[in-house]
Amino acid sequence: MAQILIAAAHKSSGKTTVTLGLARALRNQGLTVQTFKKGPDYIDPMWHARATGRPAYNLDFNTQSHSEIIDMLAARSNGADISLIEANMGLYDGVDLEGRDGNAALAKLTSTPVILVVDTEGMTRGIAPLLLGYRVFDPEVHLAGVVLNRVAGARHEEKLRAAVERYTEVPVIGALPREQELMLPERHLGLTTPAETDAVEAFIARIGERVAARFDLETVKGIAKLAPPPFPPMRHRPSAPATIVSDQRVKIAVARDAAFGFYYPDDLEAFRAAGADLGFFDAMRDQHLPAADGLFIGGGFPETHMAALEANATLRAEIRAAIENGLPTYAECGGLMYLTRAIRWGEARAEMVGVIDAEAVMHVKPQGRGQVIVAETEEFPWPEVVAHGQARRDGTHAHEFHHAALVQLSADTRYALEMRRGTGIDGRHDGILVHNTLAAFSHQRATAANPWVERFVAFVRQVRAGVGQESVHELASVTADRTLRSVPSASSP
Repeated sequence: MAQILIAAAHKSSGKTTVTLGLARALRNQGLTVQTFKKGPDYIDPMWHARATGRPAYNLDFNTQSHSEIIDMLAARSNGADISLIEANMGLYDGVDLEGRDGNAALAKLTSTPVILVVDTEGMTRGIAPLLLGYRVFDPEVHLAGVVLNRVAGARHEEKLRAAVERYTEVPVIGALPREQELMLPERHLGLTTPAETDAVEAFIARIGERVAARFDLETVKGIAKLAPPPFPPMRHRPSAPATIVSDQRVKIAVARDAAFGFYYPDDLEAFRAAGADLGFFDAMRDQHLPAADGLFIGGGFPETHMAALEANATLRAEIRAAIENGLPTYAECGGLMYLTRAIRWGEARAEMVGVIDAEAVMHVKPQGRGQVIVAETEEFPWPEVVAHGQARRDGTHAHEFHHAALVQLSADTRYALEMRRGTGIDGRHDGILVHNTLAAFSHQRATAANPWVERFVAFVRQVRAGVGQESVHELASVTADRTLRSVPSASSP
């Protein structure tokens, strides 16, 4: 195995920029590069995939066991020349005081050497004690190199290199200047997604060129080879096909566009392994759903595209008709917002699908953020399936990050989930149930302890069996015209 963990002293130090630059520079040398992101993150892996041409995968202590993390890293790195793992937050940061869920713990678990990215703005000689402290804080973490990021110029870089070389044994593998054109574009909730950014390829190519010119890539490859082979034998294989519970395949429509794009690639692969064929559609441009037995609308940023979502009244009417006629549907966060009556952000308001009797209101501060634990209520609709491993007895571990809150909720709202930790919809519940739809702020991950994809696909089969072989979508289409007349158009007051 040849792999590196790219970490930092604190968040917003430039880890993603360095990861993208290294990935593209090494790819340009003819290497096959596989990337990973530590923790629950959708956006950084999207950028990784653009840089490498391969899906990027998440390694997450909150939702995966240690053996799952090891096995995923090994399985997904198979066939790659080098793997890059981007940390989240700082090297020693995390929820657990003992560091059991931090980046350093991941480096130790996977025997991965670390390259530390340091934001050097306003720093010269002080970089030396910082590196010395990071080396001795946990001697089991192999701090193998440092990147000097956002250097002010040649003189500044010279002083930084001199301090590192005199006082530490950490090699400087490269430096990047403080340039606006090397900064990833951000928005109200962090980085933009590649789908929302013009000239993505040119941007990544530019970073790759800077890294190729200013980094010692041979040293980088040498550090990566310090990871000792082999990994322990496979105990879990999240990348392997799950057992298909039926030989009858089902069709799942999936919203994937600039508004809805928060999907783990291994979750989408789990759908196919469970016997589901996926049909992707654009909620802003496509006027009709793909013919399907079920619907999945993931998270994203519907608030930044709410005018375009509202304008597509035909699709909104069709989705509403399909759900009201029993189409099995799962919606997460942004998907939940889309299914409400409307989204409000500041003075703007846009009509949405309207099957959930509430409105989603955007706030400046997060309304729910971080790791959550949810427990199923008696009304949870999806059937149990045989899990690959031992489920956690304290509930399902997931995460949430939403600036939206639901208002005008009906008092008789039915919930599928109780919050053991986190905010969810009202601090006590998550997972609104309406017809055959489950919509929640929490984001799930398909793991051994939480085979949610298999359960949802089993539910889709269950519903389809109740209506015969004709898909629920096709049954719903006959009432779409009637529903369209009841769904407010973009021009409605």
